[in-house]
Amino acid sequence: MTVIASNVATEGKPKEKTKAKKRYLKAKRDRRKKKQSTGDVAGTNIKVSKQDESQQLSEDEGAASNQDVENDREQVLEEPKAGPSSQKDHKEEKRPRKRQKLDQELTPSAAGPSREPSPVLEETSARSSLTPPAALPAFPLPKRPDAPSKSTLALQGLDKALMEAELVDPAKTHSLPESGDDQESGLSERTVKRLKDLGIADLFAVQTAVIPFLLADNRQRSLYLPYDPPRDICASAPTGSGKTLAYVLPIVEILSARIITRLRALVVLPTRDLVNQVRETFEAVAKGRGLKIGTATGQHSFAHEQVQLVGDTSTYLQGGSSKVDILICTPGRLIDHLNGTPNFSLQHLRFLVIDEADRLLAQSFQDWLARVLAATRPSSPDNIPESAASPSLSTSSHGLPYPDALAPAYHHLIREVAQVHTDLDEKKESSCQKLLFSATLTRDPSKISALNLRNPKYFVVQSAAEEQPTKEGAVMDIVMEKFSMPATLTEHMIVCETVQKPLMLFFLVHQHDVRNALVFTKSAESTTRLVRLFEFFESIWAQEKNGAMHKQAAIRAYSSDLSASDRKSILEQFRNQEIHILVCSDLISRGIDISHVSHVVSYDAPVDMRKYVHRVGRTARAGRKGDAWTLVEEQERMRVSEKDVAPYVPTYEKALVKLREVYSR
Repeated sequence: MTVIASNVATEGKPKEKTKAKKRYLKAKRDRRKKKQSTGDVAGTNIKVSKQDESQQLSEDEGAASNQDVENDREQVLEEPKAGPSSQKDHKEEKRPRKRQKLDQELTPSAAGPSREPSPVLEETSARSSLTPPAALPAFPLPKRPDAPSKSTLALQGLDKALMEAELVDPAKTHSLPESGDDQESGLSERTVKRLKDLGIADLFAVQTAVIPFLLADNRQRSLYLPYDPPRDICASAPTGSGKTLAYVLPIVEILSARIITRLRALVVLPTRDLVNQVRETFEAVAKGRGLKIGTATGQHSFAHEQVQLVGDTSTYLQGGSSKVDILICTPGRLIDHLNGTPNFSLQHLRFLVIDEADRLLAQSFQDWLARVLAATRPSSPDNIPESAASPSLSTSSHGLPYPDALAPAYHHLIREVAQVHTDLDEKKESSCQKLLFSATLTRDPSKISALNLRNPKYFVVQSAAEEQPTKEGAVMDIVMEKFSMPATLTEHMIVCETVQKPLMLFFLVHQHDVRNALVFTKSAESTTRLVRLFEFFESIWAQEKNGAMHKQAAIRAYSSDLSASDRKSILEQFRNQEIHILVCSDLISRGIDISHVSHVVSYDAPVDMRKYVHRVGRTARAGRKGDAWTLVEEQERMRVSEKDVAPYVPTYEKALVKLREVYSR
């Protein structure tokens, strides 16, 4: 029991290595040395650091110590009890156990003969002695990207067909032949002879481009093209360049082949005055062709227009009924007839002309454009109203079948006729061809997409600028809304204060002999006030000059305040040069063609470039010369000194006094 207790008490102290343990460790060291030496010579990838080796040795020693302790316990338990002498000898054999240091084992004296250091250990030491890796590479700070150019922004969302527009030189003309058909333009001999009678011997630039495109192919002259519908046209040309005749001639030429009267051409215009003017052009060109031309502007009663346009309103006809081949109208009245006139149909339409397209597309009156386009396309049989459930061949009052006719694209809507669809059926489309004309044609993608154009062809009458002589440069000018002016137009700008504007107008009339002029103001009220002031000035000026050497200029107002008959009468007097100066608002700035207008005065400068283009377009038309005067306050182009206007100041002040008296009553 005493021996066991002493053994237990000494378990916590390090024990002396037994002989077996010493032999085990020595053999292990020899094997490791041999292994390392062979590995160094052969160039193996064995990498053992000093720390790993010492750790492995400690683990081996610990394992061996535990094994020795167990062996000692077993020996003590198995030995018989001995006397004091034996216990003494046992104590002498027990020596304090010392743990050899790992460093001493690795020294040459402890580990045997000296050897060269291992390359693997040298490489490990070299790596540990390297400097720490450098910091992450520095990248430059992000920069704001360059802003896209103005041209790049302008091209975003633009119709690709516009970039492929055909550029037409404004100076280009085409002389009509003396006799026979015009092979280049496609006009027949009869049409050429009619143009000669009207005094037209040459075709202008926009006409030389549009007319051959519509007439050159004989297949395109058909009234119905359900399987191969024609391409739409968008034409942009300066004011006074002959856009009206560019669509009147092809329409008259193609519709002259019709047998039955159907509504085949629809011309939409923004004002009543333009409607009347375009009708005069159609009647002059189509004289003797048998074509029937009608108008719808609201100038007459709705019932009167129904009688003039539709032949039968009592019997429902799927193909509609029409008394006219060509209808010229305003958008508001057109919607009224689509809603309230029985048998008024657009299914036979061959041409849809939108003149002054930019202004009409800006109007959203009753969503007229979408409704007109929907009326030209066939609908499915399920969308036919119940009120139209009568058979397609309606019965007249005499009990006999009444004739009815549908356009080819509408044949599937015929009542009481079975429609058998096969794999060979081809889709039929509307034959309506859309023609858009304007001096300031819109580039707004949303408005162009609303037209649902079919493979459009663009014609642009504009000369290539010197700084951008290429076609792309000229098209870019159109996209950037750089509108072209007539080559024969001379523009002037007079800088003055607002209170001096009437005085400047009097100066132009008397000093520069401004006659046959249109004077544009900003409102109908300004028009009336300016006309009265001018009349007072002229009367006082004639009295002071004794009226002998001075011929008073006749001036009248033209505005929306006047009735349609009064406006028509005033325009006739101005055309006959009975009126020398016509003061008007922008009502007359679009489309009105008065050949002898030689001056346009913008009394109130327009804020929109488009309005200015249409204003000055009333002069310098069809190659004639003209002058445009603009009264502004800031920019300087032409200054008039006080000395020049001094003779007119006293008369101007007296006229102002009379004007104040009139408006103070």
